[in-house]
Amino acid sequence: MSAKLKRTIVAWAVLSPLIVLILFPFAVMFITAIKPQQEVLRPTWWPSRIAWQNFIDMWSVTNFGPALWNSVYVAVLSTLLALVVSIPAAYALNRYRFAGQGFFRQFLLVSQMLSPMVLVIGLFRLVVWLGLLDNVNSVVFVYGAFAVAFTVLMLQSYFATIPRDLEEAAWVEGASAWKALIRVFLPLALPAITVTAIFAFINSWNEFVIALTMLRRQESYTLPIQIFSLVAGRYTVEWHHVMAATFVATIPVAIVFAWLQRYLVRGLAIGAVK
Repeated sequence: MSAKLKRTIVAWAVLSPLIVLILFPFAVMFITAIKPQQEVLRPTWWPSRIAWQNFIDMWSVTNFGPALWNSVYVAVLSTLLALVVSIPAAYALNRYRFAGQGFFRQFLLVSQMLSPMVLVIGLFRLVVWLGLLDNVNSVVFVYGAFAVAFTVLMLQSYFATIPRDLEEAAWVEGASAWKALIRVFLPLALPAITVTAIFAFINSWNEFVIALTMLRRQESYTLPIQIFSLVAGRYTVEWHHVMAATFVATIPVAIVFAWLQRYLVRGLAIGAVK
């Protein structure tokens, strides 16, 4: 047996408990989702037959389609909004010196300590005053605003690893500061921007309290609120539909991770070796 094969076996043996721990909830979720309704609460692992119809019924019964679209809409737009604001701010923090720069960094750091639940009443009054209650766009702006401090801090630390000499070389060649930022700096910062976007997307996708406060009609629900409505206040909970909806709700995040995996690995490695 080669040394490489031995290392592989040892690595998988060490990682297997962690893999089982991570995958176990998803296995329970999936098995429950494919059980017939009468077998959901039985203490058996595998169903007598696989009920794929549960996913079709769940889609029509639980109003899953509109909720899925609302979650995609909110997560994508709030992430883009946060990046549009954060990239210039992080670039300015890293490349320029100005009065109050240290205070601004401390302000961003302290703002991360505030829970959305602390501000939810004030945000609710603001949204009502603006006439945006029960409007999906109000959640987009709130999520984007909450993500700005985190994305600025993340991007600012990543931007510090990009040599300033590259931009100066572009300036020598006649490029303007704006053109150097677009053509030289941002392509090099793409892994970091992607990693930050993934975290902002996941936070928006999973957020519950603000959406529960701002959204009232079922047509405007995001996925966390729609799945919660399948359990809250119900005399009988259709667990096979709940688990099917929860399982399907994890698929978009898994697709995002798989699609952007190479950027995620590169982005997490930025700053480790300069």
